[in-house]
Amino acid sequence: MHLIRLLLAAITVLRELQVPVNVESHRELLLAIRNEQLPFEEVEQLRQKLHHELDQAYSTTALPERPDYDAANEFLLKARRLALEDTLP
Repeated sequence: MHLIRLLLAAITVLRELQVPVNVESHRELLLAIRNEQLPFEEVEQLRQKLHHELDQAYSTTALPERPDYDAANEFLLKARRLALEDTLP
């Protein structure tokens, strides 16, 4: 179940450039896998399909090769300063 969830999340990150938090649209499937309601062969076929989609998404993603470390560090420092001041929005 966790592998399928992570594959779905990775595909979304690469395609939509955002990390999915709500997996409600995949809830039934994930619970069925967790509760062993799907045959292993079916889950394995899904895993292979998702790995293929992940490879395709990776080859066409608009994400940069490396993160902007300076921007990330600036964001973290600002968040920490605001947290110390108790002025978080």
